[in-house]
Amino acid sequence: MRIAPVRAGAVDRETADGSGRRRGRGRSDTSRPVRLAPSDILRLGLIGIRTRPMRAALSAVGISIGIATLILVTGIPASSQRDLNRQLSALGTNTLRAQPQPDQKPPVLLPEKASEMVRRIGPVTRASQVANTHALVRRSDRTDPNDGLGLTVLAARPDLLASVNGRVRSGKFLDASTEAFPTAVLGYQAAARLGIPALAPGREPPQVVIADQWFTVIGILDPLPLAPDLERSVLVGWPAAKSYLRFDGHPTVIYLKAREDAIEQVGAVLPATLYPQLPGLVQVSRPSDALAAKRATESTFSALFLGLAGVALLVGGIGVANTMYISVLERRREIGLRRALGANRGQIRAQFLTESVALSVLGGAVGTLAGVAATLAYATYQGWPPVVPLTSVGAGTAGAVVIGMAAGLYPSVRASRLTPTQALASA
Repeated sequence: MRIAPVRAGAVDRETADGSGRRRGRGRSDTSRPVRLAPSDILRLGLIGIRTRPMRAALSAVGISIGIATLILVTGIPASSQRDLNRQLSALGTNTLRAQPQPDQKPPVLLPEKASEMVRRIGPVTRASQVANTHALVRRSDRTDPNDGLGLTVLAARPDLLASVNGRVRSGKFLDASTEAFPTAVLGYQAAARLGIPALAPGREPPQVVIADQWFTVIGILDPLPLAPDLERSVLVGWPAAKSYLRFDGHPTVIYLKAREDAIEQVGAVLPATLYPQLPGLVQVSRPSDALAAKRATESTFSALFLGLAGVALLVGGIGVANTMYISVLERRREIGLRRALGANRGQIRAQFLTESVALSVLGGAVGTLAGVAATLAYATYQGWPPVVPLTSVGAGTAGAVVIGMAAGLYPSVRASRLTPTQALASA
């Protein structure tokens, strides 16, 4: 007598009242394949990982190296690039300077509130102004009147340093409490020329003579790479210049900062903003060459990221695919037994595909953590601002899932095509 194999799920569960009666609905129900819940598929997919932990670990290490490489080849160059961008930004990639065309007859007089007008331009983040007072400066009233030739006395606003990336070397800069009084701040070269290299704390500050008026020196500036003309200048407050130097109030140079992506557009509308009568009489400096270098660097790094990340993911995917293929060959007996007990091809595919995805996700999680930690450690060691692109972390997680599905697709299809007799006979 031939006995038909019993299919899993042919016997229904007992009723909730414990009567032991079966809830069959006819003989046709016994021929239906069992539908596995997602938790059952996950449990089956993890069988290979639990029974072969060493192989699973080695396979996970392979994908971990790939994902960690993805994080590293994006995070480390991104950190280096941010440090480079910071250095290039210090060269004035977002700064412009506007002034009247020289030797104009009659001279172009910019409005006194020119910097306020410039700040109304959307992309502009900072703006300030200075004005040449045409006054002479001397170390004292007993020195030669020509002692200060080559130095310029400028009226300045308290917000000037922020617009030119300036720093005070000694003392302090002009502010609301000092700009109306006869106080002065010396540029780096002007201080050396006047014989005042530094201000000693606790001592009476030195004084200089500007247009026969004594001014107290309250600060000395560091070198200004973005505005070298200010290094040879003596800066006084705007109200003080009007009160003591008979200054007319018209600025001669406007310094501003704007967003780098809109620096050219700001330069185009700046002349009409400052002098709408004849915009052509206003001269605007062109953007720094460092801005072009910065943009070229960004595009070069982007291409490098894409190529290295693709190679890393390819290597990891090949490792997972090889592991899954060997797993199918070694587990043919298991496949044949499950097919004989009623598992259909879809369930076999789901089992091995789930195992492949689980291996990749496990390796991807470990690789992401390792890549982030290595990037932070290396950037900190180099003194760079650490940068871990969120797109790389997201790509690591999503890439692990995609790689697992792609790597396990062929092995899972191959396993599902094995008939029970083929699987058991070749085992």
